[in-house]
Amino acid sequence: MPIYLVRHAKAGERRTWDGDDIDRPLSSAGWKQASALADRLAKKGPSVLLSSPYVRCVQTLEPLADIVGGEVTVEKRLCEDEPFEPVLDLLGEVPDRAVLCSHGDIIPATVRALVRRGMDVVSEPDWRKASVWVVKRSARGRFSRAKAWPPPGTGS
Repeated sequence: MPIYLVRHAKAGERRTWDGDDIDRPLSSAGWKQASALADRLAKKGPSVLLSSPYVRCVQTLEPLADIVGGEVTVEKRLCEDEPFEPVLDLLGEVPDRAVLCSHGDIIPATVRALVRRGMDVVSEPDWRKASVWVVKRSARGRFSRAKAWPPPGTGS
């Protein structure tokens, strides 16, 4: 069964944001990406929605939460600039069809670690904002294969 790793959608530019980076929201283009992601992921029957505490990550999953009647739960292990090893533990804990939203440093590090542990990647890697990694987990908890969905509107 799959687990979905979502890189947050487009946010305002870091260099022009005056506040704490944790509070930087999605841009209008990011909200469109989040809505398109929600439409696609809702069809997969997500079990839980977990997000980095950064506003842009939570906002990326809010349209999905609205569609499925769920809520976005903040998970600190998905934070930017943190080690990826706790994310590996989290992947072993979450139920099938969990959707996790994180950052452009955490997702590549996590996917590469899973590859080192024997997971096959069956698509071209895609690390862009609003890309989704579909990671297959066996009944015994082994991560066997993964593929990347490109961001909405880019040929997904």
